[in-house]
Amino acid sequence: MWTADEIAELCYEHYRSRLPKQGKPDPSREWTSLAAVVKVESAANEAGSAGLGSLQVAKEVVALGTGTKCIGLNKMRKTVQLLLSGELLRTSMNMGLFYRDVLNDSHAEVVAKRSFQRYLLHQMRLATSYQQCSIFIPGTETGKWKLKPNIIFIFFCSHTPCGDASIIPIRETENHLSKSVDGHDIAGQSVLCSSSNCDHRGPEDKRKSEKMASSHMIKRMKNADGGFFSTITEDMAVQQVFAKPEGNVNPECCESSEEMQAANKETNAGKLKAVDVYRTGAKCVPGELSDTLIPGIEYHCVGLLRVKPGRGDRTCSMSCSDKLARWNVLGCQGALLMHFLQYPVYLSAVIVGKCPYSQEAMQRAVIERCRHISLLPDGFLTQEVQLLQSDLQFEHSRQAIQEGQTSSKRKLVPCSAAISWSAVPERPLDVTSDGFRQGTTKKGIGSSQSRVKTLETYWDYKEAALNYQEAWKALRSQALLGWIKNAQEYLLFM
Repeated sequence: MWTADEIAELCYEHYRSRLPKQGKPDPSREWTSLAAVVKVESAANEAGSAGLGSLQVAKEVVALGTGTKCIGLNKMRKTVQLLLSGELLRTSMNMGLFYRDVLNDSHAEVVAKRSFQRYLLHQMRLATSYQQCSIFIPGTETGKWKLKPNIIFIFFCSHTPCGDASIIPIRETENHLSKSVDGHDIAGQSVLCSSSNCDHRGPEDKRKSEKMASSHMIKRMKNADGGFFSTITEDMAVQQVFAKPEGNVNPECCESSEEMQAANKETNAGKLKAVDVYRTGAKCVPGELSDTLIPGIEYHCVGLLRVKPGRGDRTCSMSCSDKLARWNVLGCQGALLMHFLQYPVYLSAVIVGKCPYSQEAMQRAVIERCRHISLLPDGFLTQEVQLLQSDLQFEHSRQAIQEGQTSSKRKLVPCSAAISWSAVPERPLDVTSDGFRQGTTKKGIGSSQSRVKTLETYWDYKEAALNYQEAWKALRSQALLGWIKNAQEYLLFM
């Protein structure tokens, strides 16, 4: 049996006791995010009952990641594009090792997923050596393996994933982390309109935004902790006029999402009205539909693909919400492992720690956007993954650090380091800083200091996983049309 709080505490305790100080934030000025994968294994005679409410289960953290950073396009490297310390693909079939000397995406969810893939690859090596301790057993197809039926995996993240899942209504009297006051979104990323993220709007668009803003009154109210929060009052008739779509804005998205509309309808029933939404720093994919940027509940369009914000130039990394939606259809194993697996490895639950959270937003971002996908290869299916929230807060989250620094005027910043831990015997721990392995010098970039061994091209192995590529093609064409693909030249390393 397991609960959301039990999974959260297991991950937090693993972070506290199993990881060294190296790579962790300085709590006097830094914060970070955490994500992990937990294996839940029921007794052999209770196969398939390892879920919520079942009995006699063993829980173990098998992968963990921390981090908040994502590098921009100009810092991406073409020569060696993918670093995974330790083994990436080494099995008795003599598959090779792949490394990269810079990580594009170091958000905790993505780091944890990479760590999980290392764990799966190690378990596959055990399986191909016919060791019973592996999580895999022979499948019905020759040379293929499948997950033991009494094992499931749960994904935990200390904060709501960036992107679509972070577009959450703010009620009238909410008094925490309002975007209108501190300029940060739900995941702690700055989304204030600056020259770097508003240049795509012309003078006319900017004038319209200013006109829209003038029709909204923002009241600053003091909360019990001595801080401030904002309440936005707005003329709903005016808002409906402003919501009229223009240009490349989706007419359906420009109307309030069903969740926002339902939230406002609750006002008549005596419940609090949604007056704004938490902003996400993730930007809409270039060339696709856009946000309205109308102050208030219409600011964002929901259900869109987004790229993570970067410092300076735009990134090419999709938001964590989008990646979770992809994993929920294609599995977490990636293309390489599908050479050996009969079925994808799916998550049974996604649990979010204590933070601003919306069940509807998570459901929309992770499941609903891809529910209609058809023509997938055998074994691939949009999963009805359980979406839960814990009441336990991560000790090094932005909100926890802020609460502990109420009397300090020192500016908090996201930790530049990212920790990757995996339940593997060789080099289980890796720490990177701003994308590079910690300790790597400028002279050592591209050398064996930052990568170790290479064989066949990464691109060739990925493309050869035909059923995975077929499933990805169907998903991309039917639901994730604007997904940014890295150019082939970034994947031709050896």
